[in-house]
Amino acid sequence: MTRLLLIQGPNMSYLGRRQPEIYGKTSAAELDRMLLAHARAHGYALEILYTHSEAAAIERLYRAVDEKLDGLVMNPAAFLFAGYPLRDCLRAIPIPYIEVHMSNIERRGIHSILAETAVGVVAGFGVQSYILGLEAMLAQLKKRPAGRAKTAGAAGKAKKAKRARR
Repeated sequence: MTRLLLIQGPNMSYLGRRQPEIYGKTSAAELDRMLLAHARAHGYALEILYTHSEAAAIERLYRAVDEKLDGLVMNPAAFLFAGYPLRDCLRAIPIPYIEVHMSNIERRGIHSILAETAVGVVAGFGVQSYILGLEAMLAQLKKRPAGRAKTAGAAGKAKKAKRARR
């Protein structure tokens, strides 16, 4: 079964109460129920982590590699401004990443320093951005060759084995 991780960055746990004119009135709990129902209906496992700590997000991502999770969808929220350690982590891990934002951050004049590490960015569709991001991740994973994508370490071992056979 495909296993995805959704990380919700700072202040996302306050959805429904925080600036409803931008983020709408859907609460974090309502959003979670909607996304978990989507996962059940489409046959994948979804773990949702809310964190206000960049360190906790980074620790979870490195653990996700060890657990062989298939994909990451993240609303980095305030991490997008200065999350350089998180960006370094995203560059290092072999897990594909799709960034989501409820609002159109470009319209708001906001630039994400994490977006360069993403397969793609979905923004401006409210809570639907999450569904679109999850579906985009599932489509990306279907494009993979059979089996998991090789990590840098596995690719290096394969090259050494090929040279040894010559």
